[in-house]
Amino acid sequence: MADDRGVAGRFGLGQEVVADLLLDYQAYGWIGWSEFAGSGGWSLTDAGRVENERQLAAELEQVGGREVIQEVYEGFLPLNGRLQQACTDWQIRPTATDALAFNDHSEVDWDRKVIGELESLGQELQGISTRASAVLERFRGYDTRFAAAVDRVRSGDGSWVDRTGADSCHTVWFELHEDLIATLGLQRGAH
Repeated sequence: MADDRGVAGRFGLGQEVVADLLLDYQAYGWIGWSEFAGSGGWSLTDAGRVENERQLAAELEQVGGREVIQEVYEGFLPLNGRLQQACTDWQIRPTATDALAFNDHSEVDWDRKVIGELESLGQELQGISTRASAVLERFRGYDTRFAAAVDRVRSGDGSWVDRTGADSCHTVWFELHEDLIATLGLQRGAH
């Protein structure tokens, strides 16, 4: 979900152009605006998801890179589990009396280990991004966006691990996962 400014920034387009496109896509029934708890944005409708996946399948067919993207996705899956665990470890630090204790970030070694895992995942993501973007240019940049979030975490702003509404580690990773799934026409959780 993103507002006009977020969409414009993500795709490097002017806000006026994006505003017109978003209204067109809303008229086609491909996107809808929703609000929750004071924030709002555009997201795909069911019809929009179908149209998006049709376009992505046609794009992939045109470039002939299905096998490479499939291999990239298969290499991504084990990393995805590691990212999920790192985000969980950032949020929860089990104690002897509470397995789901909130991580208050007072244990420096615990957090350092999580940040190290994020750095390692960022290095792995470079190869994934390079391979995928050699087939489809739109996969370029996931690694640099992730690295920028890790840099912010390393600089002391831990919200960039799992912050919503921004290019946090979790957000960038989730977007890449969704992009791979949609590109390959897979259902979430199929693997």
